[in-house]
Amino acid sequence: MKIIVPVLLSVLLSACQSAPTLNNTVLLGEVHDNEIGHQQRYAWLEKKVAQGWRPAIAMEQFDRERQGDIERARKQHPNDVDYLIKTVGGERWDWRFYKPVIALAYRYDLPILAANLSRKEAGELFKKGRVDLQGAEGVNLNDPLPAKLIEQQRVAVQLGHCGQLPVAMEEKMARAQIARDRVMAATMLPYQSRGVVLLAGNGHVRRDIGVPQWLTSAYSVGFIESKSEANFDEVYLIPAAERVDSCASFQMKK
Repeated sequence: MKIIVPVLLSVLLSACQSAPTLNNTVLLGEVHDNEIGHQQRYAWLEKKVAQGWRPAIAMEQFDRERQGDIERARKQHPNDVDYLIKTVGGERWDWRFYKPVIALAYRYDLPILAANLSRKEAGELFKKGRVDLQGAEGVNLNDPLPAKLIEQQRVAVQLGHCGQLPVAMEEKMARAQIARDRVMAATMLPYQSRGVVLLAGNGHVRRDIGVPQWLTSAYSVGFIESKSEANFDEVYLIPAAERVDSCASFQMKK
């Protein structure tokens, strides 16, 4: 694993130039609210595209049922990034972080793939323990899962909730997280021959428990705030974002 601590953007770009030849399937992580991380990830991707790579761009930020809406928006208003975000983006994400990536896709005419399990489908899986996907050939989220993977995801979701998540919810949330990983992987599969990159949270691109579990090969890059996170092929250590202590809010709710 390669760990890089970029101090300046120019340092990051130099690291990109010297990076080894990559797998045609790349997973780029993020800390959702870390602006510096988003900037550095964009620089990583833009450099590769400028050097000739032409991947499809799969995005966690778009639920899979919005693929048709993405295609219509691009046809109706070519090169209008704001229109796409306004009509398809929704309110769950801080779109200023993703606007440069969408603009990059428009500039080089790269496919944009809606990669995430929808909130409705994830909610159905959480409540009922099963969900039947429509239009997702080859993906059966009701298949039995490895016990080790479920346990690892239980630990991860509990850590992500500051140890305050009710135990009864651990496995349900773990299974929903795994379902998202499987859907993202399935979205990428048809594009592996041409090249495809996934933009998603660091938890989704982890080699040990994330999307790579459902792909035959992939190159995972983490943009992380702590050296303790090491489950990637390549790591960029980024300054922690200033934020309200999320664990304090869990304590208040308890």
